[in-house]
Amino acid sequence: MNRSLSSGLRSLRPAAFGADPAGERLARIRTSPNFADGSFQNPVGARTRPSGSMLEFAKVYFRKEERARRGPVGTVPVHATTLADLARPPASGLRLTWMGHSGVLAEIDGRRVLFDPVWGQRCSPFAFAGPKRLHPAPVPIEALGPVDAVVISHDHYDHLDLPTIKALAGTDTVFAVPLGVGAHLEHWGVPADRLRELDWNETTKIAGLVLTATPARHFCGRGLRNQQHTLWASWAVAGPEHRIYHSGDTGYFDGFKDIGAEHGPFDATMIQIGAYSEFWPDIHMTPDEGVRAHVDLQSGQPGHGVLLPIHWATFNLAPHAWSEPGEGTLAAARKAGARVALPVPGEPFEPTGDAVPDRPWWRGVAVEPAGGWPALPEDAAESVPEAERAASLG
Repeated sequence: MNRSLSSGLRSLRPAAFGADPAGERLARIRTSPNFADGSFQNPVGARTRPSGSMLEFAKVYFRKEERARRGPVGTVPVHATTLADLARPPASGLRLTWMGHSGVLAEIDGRRVLFDPVWGQRCSPFAFAGPKRLHPAPVPIEALGPVDAVVISHDHYDHLDLPTIKALAGTDTVFAVPLGVGAHLEHWGVPADRLRELDWNETTKIAGLVLTATPARHFCGRGLRNQQHTLWASWAVAGPEHRIYHSGDTGYFDGFKDIGAEHGPFDATMIQIGAYSEFWPDIHMTPDEGVRAHVDLQSGQPGHGVLLPIHWATFNLAPHAWSEPGEGTLAAARKAGARVALPVPGEPFEPTGDAVPDRPWWRGVAVEPAGGWPALPEDAAESVPEAERAASLG
């Protein structure tokens, strides 16, 4: 292909595809200990393409009855007073606000960190196609106020959103991203001096916080030609008083134990528990695996920190029902003895406080299972006659 034709084709591709790493950035990628045979490598083997044919997956995903089961049957609730709640500083020094999918605003020791913000209507390079939001963003991105750091886990469209990055590019925030992802952000107008681009186990300091890119088991890519030249990561963030962890997207692996031992214990973990499937078992976690990862990160002490489930309820990206990850996490956490927070999108909570939101709010707008919803512990207690409950307590 001649040079002018190649240049013309590049100019036609959507801006949302971003840019490929080049120059010094590409040279640094090629010297990474996690880069081999022309691409970044996972900490343990992982199939990054669907197991089984795409035709088999499409038959399941687009089946009419399956589409009806996957979506909500009413309006997904969104917290009504998010901005007013955020105007008051957290009493404990740590507060998390789930903005939907994997987006979380973390207020930690007087600083504000925004993880994987996606305010766009679709997680797609196109405005007219691709998975559409099941609920609106709880607050306008412009109303969120100053953010000290924006942390990106990897460059997939449901984690790195062009409209959101462009809205944040004109602020003073600093972006912490995995190696190679900075090429996209520079292409979209983020100045190079506001980028902190990290390989696994590298650390940067932003506004008094220590941010470390930690391993994850996933993959990358935005364009039609995926070179595997951008890294994916989970993140540990430590302030003077608190520590938190964001998983990004990842399959389960034993490395969670090492991350916990090195960077924990964590006051809160934000763990991916949605968009799993037997078609891609190595790169996303089921709710059971997500809770297991949380326990590993806490060095086997599940009661210490709070698990905030992420990567669910905002986009339909897998064959399972939209509410299934929440229900599965509730059951798995109860079995493991782990504390789990279940806020509606936009509901701030303090993980180190006495109480966190723990009601299965999705049941009001989800298709009820044939056998009914599983009983909650307090429901079971309420069903026991008062005299019998008093006798059981001695």
